[in-house]
Amino acid sequence: MNSASTARKPCTILQFLYVWMLMFLFVQVVDAQTVRSSPPIQITSYSIDVTLNPAHHSMNARATVTFTALENLTAVSFQLNPALRVRDIADASGQSFRFAGDRTIRVSPDVPLKQGDSVTWTFRYGGVFEGKSKTGDDPNPAEEVQLASIGDPISYLLYAARWFPTAGDMTDRFTATMHVHVPVGERVLGSGASGSPHLDKSGLTVFDFNWPQPGFPGTIIVGRFHEAGASDSSANVRLYLVDEKGGLTPTDAEKYAVMASREYSYFTSRFGSAGSGPLNIVELQDDTVPAYWAPGIAAVAGRQMQGENSSRLLANTIAHQWWGNEVRPATRNDSWITNGLCRNSELEYLKQNSDATTFADAVLNVSASALAYDTAPLADVSRYSDFSTEFQAMTYDKGAMIFRMLQWQIGDAAFQQTLHAMLALHDESMNAAGVEKIAEAASHQDLRPFFTQWLDSTGAPTLQDNWTLYRLGDNKGYRTVVEITQDLDLFRMPVEVRVEADGKIVTQRVDVAGPQTQFTIETFGVPRNISLDPERRLLRSDADMQVRVHILRGQNMEAANDSAGAIQEYRLALGIDSISSLASYRLGEVYFRQSNYQAAADAFRAALRGDGVPKWTEVWSDLELGKTFDASGQRDRAVNQYREALQTGDNTGGALDLARGYLEHGYQAMP
Repeated sequence: MNSASTARKPCTILQFLYVWMLMFLFVQVVDAQTVRSSPPIQITSYSIDVTLNPAHHSMNARATVTFTALENLTAVSFQLNPALRVRDIADASGQSFRFAGDRTIRVSPDVPLKQGDSVTWTFRYGGVFEGKSKTGDDPNPAEEVQLASIGDPISYLLYAARWFPTAGDMTDRFTATMHVHVPVGERVLGSGASGSPHLDKSGLTVFDFNWPQPGFPGTIIVGRFHEAGASDSSANVRLYLVDEKGGLTPTDAEKYAVMASREYSYFTSRFGSAGSGPLNIVELQDDTVPAYWAPGIAAVAGRQMQGENSSRLLANTIAHQWWGNEVRPATRNDSWITNGLCRNSELEYLKQNSDATTFADAVLNVSASALAYDTAPLADVSRYSDFSTEFQAMTYDKGAMIFRMLQWQIGDAAFQQTLHAMLALHDESMNAAGVEKIAEAASHQDLRPFFTQWLDSTGAPTLQDNWTLYRLGDNKGYRTVVEITQDLDLFRMPVEVRVEADGKIVTQRVDVAGPQTQFTIETFGVPRNISLDPERRLLRSDADMQVRVHILRGQNMEAANDSAGAIQEYRLALGIDSISSLASYRLGEVYFRQSNYQAAADAFRAALRGDGVPKWTEVWSDLELGKTFDASGQRDRAVNQYREALQTGDNTGGALDLARGYLEHGYQAMP
């Protein structure tokens, strides 16, 4: 799902979804859940012994769990992936307990637990992972995301898959030791220090991992990986790729390793050393999420390791070593803190390593995603499932914009001080009140109105300006009286005003409060143009943003197979901007997939007559229009249209390569 002006192959919706949760990972639309209450226990450590059988897609495990009761309990509930079945649960003395359930395991000990009791229980369980594995406790089938798989060439058990017994909202940290048994020739990547692999009595290779500090070390990835690297990549970053046909070429692997090393070094320079230590970049299969992180691990799907978005996805994933491993949300409602800081870090890296236009477009895209599902306050985001489009957009993108606005509000130095203070509290959970307190201490500002505005409310202001020009006597220049109006009665934030006056630019920071704010600005030359918030530091709405929002929603609906909803959103976008080439192009895509070739052709022609933003809509509209002619048996007209595509010289997304193929073989004959 591309934004309203991102120039990339238009058919690769998942590439865009990575970024806005792009991250993706991010195309499943899930009904709102009820807010889960805090669990009555706190898990402090695990000792897990697991054997994987890739040939049979199965696993058998023994998980010893140490936890503390936070209240008096007659029963304790754990979450476990429904593909797994528990055979036995026993206490430290070997006494077995009664239990029931397959997704929520309810355990009834013979002696009730008292508040403060710390106990150790052992679970013996196993199962088969084939196809998609359900996560969470919501029975909605739309929540299916493949987070666990056992087979060739890769086996992966991601923390979110709940492949071991968990409790609560996955916000409590724990220590862990893991012993992973796999066939000879397989390599296991996990979190923490690992000794030398050794053979067990069955001839399987055992990999041992120890994570001694509280964290989230619940991910293991197994495969016949080969290590790739580069001469100028950091010794603290290692790249593991699947040793099979179709992976990165040696040259691309070297470039990727260098890119990972540079991103890791950049974040280290910004935030200090990562507590997770050396970083393993590992390739995941394409049938899972675009990217995932664990302490010391940045796992990226093979398809996401190439293309223009690969750098941003990797940067976001690496940033979790700080804003995930070092800082944890107190509740799921606080997930915007860690997710937002990861997206914000990704944007900051992009700003330092791209041109101004690319960065500005990325900020617009993030803003559109932040506003696309702004129907509930961010402080109530736990109503959505972790992998829903709403949760991803709100926590990553609105979260990122909140931190971008906070930096503008308190200044660069105070913002950097705030980030380092948050990292210094890595043993504590972080909530909105904590962020507010730290930022207030760094800036000496009252930030309650700021956080109330962006966490407890919905909507974003639409800024407009009216100005009157006065000439000053004695050639002293001009005074401009400016009135800023906006539509949120309680809005209060500083706004940058830029005045272009006869080749000279004057900027001024103006505190805007309420519907109307008036101020004056003086220039020597005649003011020619006034722009509000030119760097897009604020989350705000305007006509262009609304077009982007509707297109984004439409693309998400397409990804969820809701064609009717997508068509409605694209028409809403065109109702605001009738010459939006991207909206017309996306509309044509939906009609083409429905075999409504006349409507598709009309939409693609409208895209060619439109504003030409982004530029690739021209070549792809020619290409798609040619396909409609081929599909309707008009080969001569199709050939002419493919030639029109070739004349653009724009090979965005391989458009020219496809045009040549269609020109020679025809659309329907192409593989």
